[in-house]
Amino acid sequence: MPDFAIRAHGMSKSFGNVHAVVDFNLNVPRSRIYGFLGPNGSGKSTAIRMLCGLLKPSSGEINVLGLNIPAEAEALRRKVGYMTQRFSMYEDLTVMENLRFMADVFTLPRKLQKSRIGESVSRYELTRLVNQRAGTLSGGQRQRLALAAATLHQPELLFLDEPTSAVDPENRRAFWETLFDLVDEGTTILVSTHYMDEAERCHALAILDHGRLAAEGSPAELSRDINAQVAVVEAPQLRQAGKVLEAQPWVHSTAQIGNTLRVLFDKATPQGNLLIRRTLDEKGIRANEVILARASLEDVFVAATHSSKSDR
Repeated sequence: MPDFAIRAHGMSKSFGNVHAVVDFNLNVPRSRIYGFLGPNGSGKSTAIRMLCGLLKPSSGEINVLGLNIPAEAEALRRKVGYMTQRFSMYEDLTVMENLRFMADVFTLPRKLQKSRIGESVSRYELTRLVNQRAGTLSGGQRQRLALAAATLHQPELLFLDEPTSAVDPENRRAFWETLFDLVDEGTTILVSTHYMDEAERCHALAILDHGRLAAEGSPAELSRDINAQVAVVEAPQLRQAGKVLEAQPWVHSTAQIGNTLRVLFDKATPQGNLLIRRTLDEKGIRANEVILARASLEDVFVAATHSSKSDR
C-alpha cells in the first residue's frame, strides 16, 4: 500500500444551509504535488482548512501524517506549513525580522534558528532584501518570503492556497521549480490554483464543483477519461458559428482560440465532427475544417464543472 500523507473519507462542512464541502474522499501519497482545481466557491479553501486542522469538519474522517484531525490538530501544526493567497507577513517588519518572528512561532531552538534562516534566505534569493521592509517588496519577492517563512521548520506537508495569484508568469514558473525541489527532499504539497498551466504540473488533481469531487486523477488520466468529445473548427464568422453551436443541446461549450473554435460536446454523440459541420451548413456557415482533438485540462475542467444543457 502507498504511504499516504493525507487520507479523508466522507469529509463535509456546512455553514448553516450552505454546504461548502460534501462527502469528500481524498488519498494523497507522500512526496507528491496534489492540486485542487475548481471555480470560486467550489470548496477548495474550506477543504484545505479542514485538512490542516484550522476548521472543524461537520462530518467525516481525516488523517494527516498519521494524525487524526481535528483531535490531534495541535500536533499536526508542528509538521505542516501553510501559505495563503493573501500576503500574511508583517509589512512593517523587515524580511529578517519576519523570519525571526516565524522561527519563534515554530519554536525553533535558538541554535537552529540562525542556520535555518540563513539557508532560507539563500535558497529563496532574499539575501539583498533582508533589511528591507516586507511592505515594500514586489509580488514575486513577497511570494518568496512567504514560502521561506512557511518552510523554516522543514514541514513534512505544505498547504498552498492559491499562492501565485499576485505574481507574473516568470515568477510563477520559478516558484514551481522550487516546489519540485521540496518534493525531491520528501515534502508533500497540496496546492489550490486557478491556473491550468500550474494544474498541468501537479502529479495528480482533484477538480471540485459546488463542494463535491467532480473528477480526480493525473492530468493525463483526466484528459483521457473526459466524459466529452472535443472538436476544433475552422470557419468564417466564428462568433456566429459559436452561437449556433452553443444553442445545440448536445454541445457543452464553445471557446474561440485565435482563428479556430474549440467545441466541447457530448461523448455519446456519434460522428460529432460531421454533425457540427451539418449544423453549421444548415445556418449558412460553411466550415473549412472540423477535426476531433485531444482534450486539454481546460476542456476537462469545463466538462467536470458544467452540466450539459439538457440537465440545466
